Amino acid sequence: MSEQTKGTYYITTPIYYPSSNLHIGHTYCTVMADAMARFKRLSGYDVHFLTGTDEHGQKIQKKADGAGVSPQAFVDDVVSGIKDLWAKMEISYDDFIRTTEPRHVKRVQEIFKKMYDKGDIYKSVYEGLYCTDCEAFWTESQLEDGKCPDCGRPVEKAQEEAYFFRLSEYGDKLLNLYDEHPEFLQPDTRRNEMKAFINQGLEDLCISRTSFDWGIPVPIDEKHVIYVWLDALSNYITALGYPDDPELYQKYWPADVHLVGKEIVRFHSIIWPAMLMSIDEPLPKQVLGHGWLLIDGGKMSKSKGNVVDPVVLIDRYGIDALKYFLLREYTFGQDGVFTNEVMLKRMNYDLANDLGNLVSRTVSMIEKYCSGVIPPAETEDDIDRELRELAIGTASKVEAQMDKFAFNLALEEIWTLVRRANKYVDEKEPWVLAKSEDREDELKTCMHNLAECLRIIAILIYPYMHTTTDKIWENIGLTDEVRWDDAHVFDKLDGQRINKGEVLFPRLDIEKELEELEKLQKTGAAETAEENIPLELKPEIVYDDFDKLDLRVGTILSAEKHPNADKLLVFQVKMGTETRQVISGVAEYFKPEEMVGKNVIVVANLKPRPLRGLESKGMLLFADNGERLEIVTTTAENGNSVN
Repeated sequence: MSEQTKGTYYITTPIYYPSSNLHIGHTYCTVMADAMARFKRLSGYDVHFLTGTDEHGQKIQKKADGAGVSPQAFVDDVVSGIKDLWAKMEISYDDFIRTTEPRHVKRVQEIFKKMYDKGDIYKSVYEGLYCTDCEAFWTESQLEDGKCPDCGRPVEKAQEEAYFFRLSEYGDKLLNLYDEHPEFLQPDTRRNEMKAFINQGLEDLCISRTSFDWGIPVPIDEKHVIYVWLDALSNYITALGYPDDPELYQKYWPADVHLVGKEIVRFHSIIWPAMLMSIDEPLPKQVLGHGWLLIDGGKMSKSKGNVVDPVVLIDRYGIDALKYFLLREYTFGQDGVFTNEVMLKRMNYDLANDLGNLVSRTVSMIEKYCSGVIPPAETEDDIDRELRELAIGTASKVEAQMDKFAFNLALEEIWTLVRRANKYVDEKEPWVLAKSEDREDELKTCMHNLAECLRIIAILIYPYMHTTTDKIWENIGLTDEVRWDDAHVFDKLDGQRINKGEVLFPRLDIEKELEELEKLQKTGAAETAEENIPLELKPEIVYDDFDKLDLRVGTILSAEKHPNADKLLVFQVKMGTETRQVISGVAEYFKPEEMVGKNVIVVANLKPRPLRGLESKGMLLFADNGERLEIVTTTAENGNSVN
C-alpha cells in the first residue's frame, strides 16, 4: 500500500440488528463501505473502518423467548453468523462493535449522564403508538394507513414511565446545520426529506423503557433500560473509546462518513447530531443514505420471504464477481432492482468477456510471441499513444468518482480502459505482426502496452476486487506491493516472466444458471421451513382478552375511494339491523365496485376513530398472502356473531 501521508479517514456502516441472518441488502451497504475503506488505504489514508451489531431491545428479547434461550445466547449465535459472513466476503473492518460489550455499556451510561447533567434529559410518562419491529414510537399523524411508516407493520398503544431527550430544542440548530453544510446529509433528496420532517415539529424523544429489561440500565434509575437509539447511535464514538479512553477518538473523530440505508437516515441525521450537540462534541462530517435493493417489487425482507442469500452466490460465482456486480450495477442513493438474470449478464459481459478475455489473451500472446517474458516498448504510433494516455489518466477519473461515492461510475471509468485495451488488440493484430520479422519491434510494443494496461487495471480494481488483483499480479509476474501511485505511470514492466493461470471468470450459460439458482432458492426455502422457526408474534393474550372482541358478519352495501386519501376505501357495511361506515387502507389491492355484496367479518366493537376527516366504526378482516391482501369472507348469515 501507499505510504500513509494524507491523514485519517473514519468510515462506518450501520450496526446491524441481529434478529436473523443478514441478506444481500445488508451486504450491499457493507461492500460499499469496504470498497471505500480499501480505496482510501490504497491511496494513502490512515483508515478506521467500523461495523458491528445493535443487540438490545424488545424485539430481541421476544425472539429469544420464542427460541427458548437467553437474549445473550440468541444474539451470540446470530452475531457469530454475521462475522462468518463478513469473513467470507473479505470485509476489511478494523473494529466490530457489539452493544452488549462492557466497553460500550459503560460508555453509553456516561453519555446518558452527560446529557442528563446538561438538563437535556427528564422523566415523564409516555403514551403513544409503538412499533416493536422498528423500536420506534409514532404519533397518529405520522402513521400511514394506521401502520408504522417505516416497516408497514401494526403499531400498538403503549404507556409507561420514561426518560426523554429534549430533541424538540434542537430543531432550529439542525435546520441551520443542513443549510450551512448541505454536504452533511446526502443525497439532496434525503436532506430535503429531513428538513420537511423537522418543519412538522420535533417532539421530545423517549430514551428509556421499563416494559422489558434487555438493555443497558439507566445509570440514575436502574428500573429503566436505555432505549435503543441512544444506545445504538453512540457506538460510533464508544468504539473509539469515548469518553474514558480517548486516544482513538481524538485521532479519528469526527467520522468522515456514516454510510446508512435510507430507512434510518432520520435517526442518523436528526437524533444523532442532536445527541452530539447535547454533549458538546463535534458532528460527523457526512451522513450518506443509500437506496434499497428491491426484489419482487419491494424491499428485501425475511418476513416477506424474498431475501437473497449472499453465501449461495459467493459459493457459486466467487466473492469478487458478487462485489463487482453490487458496486457496478446500482447508482448510489437510488433504489435498484435485483434479479439473478441482471447479475449473471453483468458477470458475463463485464467480467468474462471484457476483463477475463483481456487477461487471457494478453498472457497467452506474451507466452507465444515473447517466450513468456514481458518485453520493453520499442516503437510508438498514434494508437499506442492514445492507449497510454487513457491508461495513465484513468486513476484520476476514478478518484473523482469515488469522492462522490459513485462506485458504478468509477468502475465504468476502469472498464473504458478494459474495453479500449481489447480494441487495441484488434487494431494491432499481433498475429499479423508476428508473421513479419521486420515488425518485431511493433509486436514487442504491443505486448508491452497490453501488459502495462493489465498492471494499471489490476491496481485500479483493487478496492473492489482485491483477489482478482492478486491473480492478475501473479499472471504478469509481479511480486511487489500494490501502490495506487503506480497507476498514474506507464512503462514499469520489462523482463517479468508471465505465469499463465486459470481463467479468471469462466463464461456462464445464463439459462442453465438461472435454473440452478431457482433450484437452490427452493432448497433453501425448504430447509428454512424444516427449521420450524417460531413466528414473530405480538405479546401473548389470554382467552378473556380474545373474548372481548365482538366479530360480526356484515354485507358491504357500497364502497368508494376516500376523498382525502388515495390509499383508503370507505365502506358502508350492513350488520343485521345496523349500517356502519368502515374505512380500510386497501385501495391499492381492491377496486370499490368488486367489494360490493361480499359477506365479510367485522370487528364490531372497535372504538370509532377519525381517518382523514371521516369516522370509521369498526374494522374489516384481511389476510396477507405475501403479495397482496385477501379479504376474509364467509357464507354465514348477515349479522351473526363469529366464534
